[in-house]
Amino acid sequence: MRPSKLESRLGLGTTLVVAAFLIGPVVMSVLAGLTRNGFVGLSSGLTLRWVAQVWELYADTVWRSLAVAVTTLAVCLVVGVPAAWALSAHRGRLAGAFEALLTLPVAVPGLATALALIVSWGTYGGLRGSVAFIVIGHVLFTLPFMVRAARASMTLAGLAVLDEAAATLGATRAQRFFHIVVPNAMPGILTGALTVLTLSVGEFNLTWLLHTPLTKTLPVGLADSYASMRLEVGSAYTLVFLLMIMPLLLGLQWFAGRAASADGAAARRHAPRLFAASTTKEAS
Repeated sequence: MRPSKLESRLGLGTTLVVAAFLIGPVVMSVLAGLTRNGFVGLSSGLTLRWVAQVWELYADTVWRSLAVAVTTLAVCLVVGVPAAWALSAHRGRLAGAFEALLTLPVAVPGLATALALIVSWGTYGGLRGSVAFIVIGHVLFTLPFMVRAARASMTLAGLAVLDEAAATLGATRAQRFFHIVVPNAMPGILTGALTVLTLSVGEFNLTWLLHTPLTKTLPVGLADSYASMRLEVGSAYTLVFLLMIMPLLLGLQWFAGRAASADGAAARRHAPRLFAASTTKEAS
């Protein structure tokens, strides 16, 4: 049943209102970073002075945040995808307990997690003053999102059956994982990767307690600019943040969409052959 014109207009209006409510403050902040006087507004004239000042003072935080996010993503991929497959293939109380333990850092406030890391590993060598310490915190916080997204995709695709069929044909565990599990679970893996990247770049609470003056990241620098600089500088920092992260996120979303379409088509092509071969072998 098609919606009426009134329902369509009402839905469109609601969408526009919500979009304006969410995007409006960001647009106002960006404009404040491009005006000579943020309190006067656009009538004071436009300038790139504040953007240049932000880049001069905080450029290192931008590159450091990207490095932390990419490293966090790599660790989550290496650890999270096999963990998701293990939870999908082996169901039971032990798997449920492990998954609950894995999601614990999400329920605990970031400051509490950071404090626990400092108490546990803060005195271990030079770890406390290194970027690796922040990466460890980000992995603890974002790993559950990677595991949940990948596991949901694996369960939806019915990979346990495909894996069992491939095993009967003589495929090794590594072959089954890299040629069946990973390709068919790619939509969930890419969704998890997008979530991990976004959360890592924007994470503040945990990072604020783990960072040092030499390991300051972009969100911490943003808070510092709002606290100690002019309003225009903090607003310009928001603009720099958007210019750095939006192309990366849009590119990853585009790649995820393309990969999901390609993997779905490939799965539909190869799954019948795999089941037919398995059935033939069992019958013989």
